[in-house]
Amino acid sequence: MPELPEVETVRRGLEPTMEGAKVLKVETRRANLRFPFPERFAETLEGRTIVSLGRRAKYLLLYLDQGPPLICHLGMSGAFRVQTEDESLTPGLFHHPRSKLEAHDHVVFHLLCRDDVTRRVIFNDPRRFGFMLFATEVPAIHPMLDGLGVEPTGNALDGAMLATLFKGKQTPLKAALLDQTLIAGLGNIYVSEALWRAGLSPRRAAGTIAPAKGQSSLRADRLATAVRSVIADAIEAGGSSLRDYRQADGSEGNFQHRFSVYDREGEPCPKPTCRGVITRIVQSGRSTFYCPVCQR
Repeated sequence: MPELPEVETVRRGLEPTMEGAKVLKVETRRANLRFPFPERFAETLEGRTIVSLGRRAKYLLLYLDQGPPLICHLGMSGAFRVQTEDESLTPGLFHHPRSKLEAHDHVVFHLLCRDDVTRRVIFNDPRRFGFMLFATEVPAIHPMLDGLGVEPTGNALDGAMLATLFKGKQTPLKAALLDQTLIAGLGNIYVSEALWRAGLSPRRAAGTIAPAKGQSSLRADRLATAVRSVIADAIEAGGSSLRDYRQADGSEGNFQHRFSVYDREGEPCPKPTCRGVITRIVQSGRSTFYCPVCQR
């Protein structure tokens, strides 16, 4: 499933086309994706202007000049494709390219863009795990968004906050980082990478990074810095081209070429002073990659 950097890259790729555009027509080519489309889905959108595109965790938000925002989720295989008569661009980056088969084109937005050019934004989703729902009140209290934790992209996520969130928790550190009620948007890839950068074992009890009274919060500080930096680097690189993720312009992300531990089982640890070998373990049914020598 696309992680936060991939979703942010898609948002940025769609923004030049969708922001400020008038919705002329919406086609739904089936009755549902993961969930049925809301009643009067097309009618609610048609004639509206898209004021801005936002993101909360792994969700895209389309804010309109009137009516509720539209919440979009890419699911496992969803992608947006921007089309004019002369070009077709798919924002996103993936190791296994996203589908462009028209049989999987489920939603088509016909837009009059700010440059007075008519474009189509097409949502393609072979597995149909994505969805589009309206936030009938405030997005922050929609059931899909309610209870999400702090975003890992700003200075709000610091060592003190991590220490507070994880204090007393005996769950493994990796599991705590994946808990969306604590930190919103982190996924398997970037948690593995952040833990390696911070030199912390994914097996470590989460509460152990919270300092005892009178001690420094060095571990928590290192981890907060690592999380923010790995997310920022991944966004700058356009995400990771894994499985079905692709950017809004159709190009592939290249952060996968910068992986230090993820999917590198059996390779030497890339830290110059470390002689460890990257190991793969399974935690809660998911692969974890780490260096057992330098991550403690």
